[in-house]
Parts: sequence; C-alpha cells; structure tokens
Amino acid sequence: MTRGSTLASRWKFGLLYIFLAFLAILTLFPFVNVLATSMSGSRAISSGEVFLWPKDVTFTSFQNLIQDGQLLIAMKNTLLITVVGTAFNLVATIMAAYPLSRRRLKGRNLILMVITFTMLFGGGLIPNYILIKSLGIMNSYWALWLPGLLSTYNFFVMKTFFENLPTELEESASIDGANDLLIIWRIILPLSLPIIAALTLFYAVGWWNSYMSVLMYITSSGKQSLMVKLLQMIDTTSQSLLNASATNGGEGATMQTLLSPEGIRAAAIIISVAPILFVYPFLQKYFVKGVLIGSLKG
Repeated sequence: MTRGSTLASRWKFGLLYIFLAFLAILTLFPFVNVLATSMSGSRAISSGEVFLWPKDVTFTSFQNLIQDGQLLIAMKNTLLITVVGTAFNLVATIMAAYPLSRRRLKGRNLILMVITFTMLFGGGLIPNYILIKSLGIMNSYWALWLPGLLSTYNFFVMKTFFENLPTELEESASIDGANDLLIIWRIILPLSLPIIAALTLFYAVGWWNSYMSVLMYITSSGKQSLMVKLLQMIDTTSQSLLNASATNGGEGATMQTLLSPEGIRAAAIIISVAPILFVYPFLQKYFVKGVLIGSLKG
C-alpha cells in the first residue's frame, strides 16, 4: 500500500468518524434537552433559556408526579405486565419457531402461510374488543397478554436463527436418545442467547410502552400502566396550573412559579424512559449480534 492510498484511507475514516459523531450528537440532543427541561424552573422554561443545561435547578416536577404514590403503583403494574408478558412471548415464540424451522414437520408450509396471513390482515379494533369482552377477561392483564402472545415478525426472526444452527448437533443428540424438549433445553437455547436477548428487549419495550390496549381493556385505576397514569397526571397537573394561573394568588402562584406543563411532560418522559435505558447496556452485546444473525442469514 502506497503512502498516498494510506493517507486517503485515513481521510475517509476521519470523515466517517466525524459523520458518526454528528449523528450521535443529533441522537443525544433531544434526550439531553428533555432532561435539562425536567430539572429547570418554570421561569427559565417559559423564557426559553433551557438548552443543554438546566436553569434554576429544581426537582419539583418529579416530586409532583411521585408524591402521591400513584406513579409507583403504576410502575409496579407496568413491571408486572412487562416481566410476565415478555416471559409468555419468549416461550410462545420459541415453541412455535423451533418446530417450524424444521422441514420434516408435516404441514409446515401451510402453517407458515397462516402465520404470514396475520401480518397482512387483522380482525380490527371492534372485533378484538368484543372478543376480549366475551372471554370475560376485561379489566384483567390477560386481556393484554393473550392477544399479544406472539409477534409474527419476531417469530420469523427466531425461526431464521434456528434454521441456521448446525443440524449435526440435533442429529447427534437424537442418536444419543434425546427428545425434542431435551434438545431445545440443552442444545438450542444455550446457542440462542443472542437472539433471545434481542427479542427480550423487543418484547419488553413493547410491553413497557403499552398504552392503547391498557386504555381499552383495563378500567380499574389501580391496575393501569405507567404510560396511562402519566398521561392522566400530566393532564391533571396542567389543569391545576391553569387554575392557579387564573386565581394567581397564594399557593397557586407559588405552584405556578415552580411548575410548568413543559417541565411536567419532560419529567414524565424521563421517568418512562429511564428503566429501559438502564437495562439496555446489559443486553447491547447480545442485542446487536442477535438482530444481525436472525435477520440477515438464510
């Protein structure tokens, strides 16, 4: 390699790093701005002084959302929905993807066609609601878990991963007398940790952010998820601030100087995003590897 080509390659890598750094800054800017807004006072927010660093630092927005304990109950509900729902999803996805990844299964193509059909067509909102109501699981988390038991897209990702595992491992285990369940537990699952981690994150984020289904099927205030409760609290606080602004006196004036609708919304975003941001670094290594293997091979 000549000196000129080496210099040209360095320039290319340098420009690429600058471009990637620019994209990283663009990605981080909204989150940093929201974090600064959530920790800033009402005056600084309304005057547009908040950019990347909080002004008139205060945690009143967080205190206002947490103080009555409703948010903690909603977070506990969301954690239950996420953990149990993700466990059900993984079991259903693995048990469906493994047999359908084996060509020896009779009726395999027909079953795959039926599953693919669900990606293109759905029953609709009203039929789903009628079905949940007729099953008698309204105001129950089963109304969330059963309809969302299996993601067709995630199923195909895992099936593709299973199809690319060496068949010799399964054949040797079968010769030694292992049945399908033992093969899945002892051989397939240990080799599938990357794709399992990736799908765990996909499913968990979906359950954590669930809003519409909870709003439709969960009527009890004590069972509502974090996203629904946050929206209700934002609306309630915003209305209280408007009333305080109208009266403009005493405690109302004090509340108005400390809180703002923008600060409340920013604090709600941080509270809802923080748990996922905490979990993601632990799954990042498996996540990237699992997505690439499961999606591109085959």
